[in-house]
Amino acid sequence: MFLNYEPGDFVINPKSKGWGTGQIQSIIKNKTTANFENVGKKVINNEEIILERINKVE
Repeated sequence: MFLNYEPGDFVINPKSKGWGTGQIQSIIKNKTTANFENVGKKVINNEEIILERINKVE
């Protein structure tokens, strides 16, 4: 599986946009850990949810 993001990148969860912007902390096998502004740290199964990389605007 090819993911278009890496640790440090900003993402959104297209299935849960209310989580807000997240920053990738780690990617290990099929699990991505990201810290989201509205819900905190989440571990995402990459086989079920593909996060979308975004450009964070400050």
